[in-house]
Amino acid sequence: MIKMAKAYAATPEMKGQIKEFKIVSTGTDVAAQIAAIDNFINSGYDAIVTIAVNPTAFAPVIKRANAAGVVLVPFDNVLDSEDVMMVNEDQLEMGGWSGQWLVKNIPSKSGKLLEVRGLPGNSVDRDRHVGFRKVVEAAGNKFEVVEVVGNWDDGTAQKVVADAVAVHKKFDGMYVQGGSTGAVRALIDAKHPMIPVAGESENGFRKLCAERAKDGLLCTSVGQSPGLVAISMKAAVAALQGKVMPQMISVPLPVTTHPDFKAGVNYFPDLTDNFFTTNEFPACGVNLKAQDIMSKDEKNN
Repeated sequence: MIKMAKAYAATPEMKGQIKEFKIVSTGTDVAAQIAAIDNFINSGYDAIVTIAVNPTAFAPVIKRANAAGVVLVPFDNVLDSEDVMMVNEDQLEMGGWSGQWLVKNIPSKSGKLLEVRGLPGNSVDRDRHVGFRKVVEAAGNKFEVVEVVGNWDDGTAQKVVADAVAVHKKFDGMYVQGGSTGAVRALIDAKHPMIPVAGESENGFRKLCAERAKDGLLCTSVGQSPGLVAISMKAAVAALQGKVMPQMISVPLPVTTHPDFKAGVNYFPDLTDNFFTTNEFPACGVNLKAQDIMSKDEKNN
């Protein structure tokens, strides 16, 4: 995401619009993130885009930004607020899509599902979970859902899936919010039969989906793109130019499903497993290429 922000800031469209561009990454520390936003406000920045690590803790800093005339745009992990413009994909729909796809590809509409959740305490994990459960627990379905926490991290997801397989022995399908590459590798390492897997858009996951299709791995890959940062930057500049903007900008879900995984098109054999593959949004006028993104670094500057 940081690399994408830098790549988009360097495009001809944005370069002439930005006098100063600064990046600070504060990880999952809510207090540090709010302090960084306050520092930007106090330093006279015109706009701030942020991935909010908690959906409810930002009301005071929203008021401070609004009072100072600073455009604050949360994206990806958004806020439970109507006082700022936000950019996101429909997380309920994303969870629901994954649930619908699994139900469709498990004809018995019964069995044991493994749900690998994301980072606890934020709106994305919450909403995807709600959307997924609403579908798989609907009338007529008879699924048992085993839930583990993968923190959207390959290493963590691989461990918790391995532990779940060791305890439960067999699953009929799996939904992974993030850390999809690690989750599938855990199935492979455990010699678990290949099953339908609804996962994220990590490059490594899509590589495995293509490579292991012959073994029965059936995948859908729904992307929460780091490209949302570029759309939020574009929206912030438009607001500063006086354009009337919607309170919520919802980006269409980018989905790739078996058998449509194509090397060099929607996954990239020569790039790292944790590269996110969904980086072009023609409807929003944001079309970043993998080479331009990977040429940037992820340092604060």
